[in-house]
Amino acid sequence: MADSATGPQLLHLVFGGELDSIEGVTFKDLDSLDIVGIYPNYAAAHVAWKAKAQQTVDNAQMRYFIVHLHRLLDPVGGGAKN
Repeated sequence: MADSATGPQLLHLVFGGELDSIEGVTFKDLDSLDIVGIYPNYAAAHVAWKAKAQQTVDNAQMRYFIVHLHRLLDPVGGGAKN
């Protein structure tokens, strides 16, 4: 993971799983979701997301996502505050 001391800590979650259909975001089995990790910034999350997405490129129904946790933690301000 990247060092959070180099900038503000804006947490991002990377996770994925197999979808029911390529046209939606309903997962086939919530118990088998792959929680890749929580990262201190978008750049680190993007690296993890890209690696997992590339590993599953042969499965059209497998999708990985980046969730901006910092927005959920501070929905009014949209980010972390010092």
